[in-house]
Amino acid sequence: MNETSQNNGNMKIMRLPTVKRLPTYLHILKQLERDGQKFVSTTTLINELDFKPILVRKDLFLMGISGKPRTGYDLKELIAAIENYLGWNNIDEAVLVGAGALGSALIGHKPFEENGLKIIAGFDVDSSRIGRTIHGKKIYHLSELSEQVQRTGVRVGIITVPWREAQKVADILVAAGIWGIWNFSMVKLKTPPDVVCHNENLAGGLAVFSVKLQKMREALL
Repeated sequence: MNETSQNNGNMKIMRLPTVKRLPTYLHILKQLERDGQKFVSTTTLINELDFKPILVRKDLFLMGISGKPRTGYDLKELIAAIENYLGWNNIDEAVLVGAGALGSALIGHKPFEENGLKIIAGFDVDSSRIGRTIHGKKIYHLSELSEQVQRTGVRVGIITVPWREAQKVADILVAAGIWGIWNFSMVKLKTPPDVVCHNENLAGGLAVFSVKLQKMREALL
């Protein structure tokens, strides 16, 4: 992954490693806010997060706000700046295709909505799932997706189907008018350039974790 990513020259450059670190900042900052603090220093963040000092300073610089001498950053202002940078100060509604174990878990994952993503419905082709309600969200047949997208105006789709079906589902989502796809299948999807598609590789994360475990076992033997 390159250090920076740009969308057709219209979005300002996003530093992807910074983006991946920002939720960790938010978690710490909100905890400090709940503890009654109103300001936070760069030193405190460095100590809490165990990030390199230069990374923390660069990350905060991208937020476009400045700390005050001897007091640091205003917590509310910094939290708002990070949420604005991530787009988490707005709620994007989403539909999910594939209401199996993973899909059901994602539908019930409350932090998504707290961080700007609200799943409003699920879709599947398995008759045992269609018509059910999972964590308060109704599951429809995939054939109803286009109609539901048009009716609700939703523009985000989440794919949690088996890899063999993923591209077909992506094509259906795009044809229905979806602009953004979060893909949890095992394949890299082909989508038009004006559709944002993020391929979430859970297997890749497990592979890294497994290698680390193996290295630890070897070190202990």
